[in-house]
Parts: sequence; C-alpha cells; structure tokens
Amino acid sequence: MAELSVKDFALALVRAEAIKFGSFRLTSGRLSPYYLDLRVLPSSPEAFHMCIEIYGELAGRIGLENFDLLVGVPTAGMVFASALAYKLRKPMAYVRKEAKGWGLKRTVEGKVKPGSRVVLVDDLITTGKSLLEAAEALREAGGKILGGIVLIDREEGGLENLSRQEVNLHPYTKVTEILEALQAENMLEEEKYREVLDYIRRQAGSPG
Repeated sequence: MAELSVKDFALALVRAEAIKFGSFRLTSGRLSPYYLDLRVLPSSPEAFHMCIEIYGELAGRIGLENFDLLVGVPTAGMVFASALAYKLRKPMAYVRKEAKGWGLKRTVEGKVKPGSRVVLVDDLITTGKSLLEAAEALREAGGKILGGIVLIDREEGGLENLSRQEVNLHPYTKVTEILEALQAENMLEEEKYREVLDYIRRQAGSPG
C-alpha cells in the first residue's frame, strides 16, 4: 500500500461515519461538538484495512523484534489487535473489562509468560483510563509493558497520564490534525472547526 497520510485517514473516517459533528452527550455527561466512534471502522473493509496498515507502521516504529505479545484493550482494541496479530504473525491476548466469576477467573485471556514484552492496542486515547487499567492487569499477569499504539489522541491529557505510569504511547495522529485535514478539504465549516478546537483546548486544560 502507498504511504498513508493523515488526510487519507481523515477522509476514511468521514466515509465510514466514524467522525461526526453536532452535539453529543458523552458517558461523562458533558456535551461534545464532535463524536468519534472507531468501532464502526471494521464494518468498512477499506477503512479497516487502512487502520491495520497504520497499526503495522506504528508497531514497526517500536520494532517487531522488540516485543513478544500484542494485547487488545476492551473493547475496540481487541478487534484491531486480532487483525494486527494475524498480519504480523505475533501472539495476541486481550484484557477483559471484568474478571470472570467462574473457571480460572482471569482478567487477561491468552498466554502471558513472565517477562513477556507487551504492546497494548487500542483505538484511541482520551484520558488513558482504559489503557492504564489494561497495563495494570498485564503487569499483575507478569507482563512487561513496552508501550501502546492507538490511532487517535483526543488530546485530553491521556498521553501525560500514561507517561506518569511509564507507559510510552504511540498515536498515529491527533484529533486536531484530523480537523485541520478536513477543513483543508472544505469538509468542515470554519465555525464548527473553531468550536471543536475550543472544546478540545478546554478539555486539555480540565483537571482529571
């Protein structure tokens, strides 16, 4: 595949309806002028293929020989990690949202050997809560967190939160770069562009 650009990725998000603009109530209760839902990307084969190529590039930056195991973060990361592990011929495991209440009562499904060098896979990062919980579960299982890869940084403090816990994250792009690409293609009105930028800056400055 030819080298991908942020513009290509941004346009793929629009075609797959993975990014929307308007007014959206988030799980936190706050209103957002934009919404990212990367869980729909596997339903668009071309977009999904592009994403796996991007993840492969990010894994290559870490060095395929430098890690032993890909681990999907629930829930979107599990789908992407599975396809990436197949592409790279790397072992894969995934983290459960909650430990099973039966059987072995595991939080991590798959083989994690003591000292395994782990790369976490998720779709995006906001505050980093899901990635930090996954990192903790992997460490308890004996894994060594080498880093993490995501498609988008929503620029709400997640990278800093992970860095404080010694998790080195590699995002493909930032949400502001996606906005810039869409505006340059006349796919985002100036007023909405400014509104979303202001929202992101406010969230970046919010505590927690």
